Amino acid sequence: MPESATEPIATFCGNCNCGCPQLFVDLEAPDDKRVRVTDDFGQQVQMSEEQFRDLVAQAKAGTLDKLTASLD
Repeated sequence: MPESATEPIATFCGNCNCGCPQLFVDLEAPDDKRVRVTDDFGQQVQMSEEQFRDLVAQAKAGTLDKLTASLD
């Protein structure tokens, strides 16, 4: 994973200035808190790189597709 504590790796939405959710990686954080996802309300979720890899794998496998289908 790339090293970044202050610059986001990804921004989700990005079509406005509302403080869109962002993904950060902080290699100086403890192993279980290296990946950080912030939301537009100032909250954050921290997880390990292993947990994030599992999340990405499940998303790629379609596990999360049913969640987005209900939003259409």
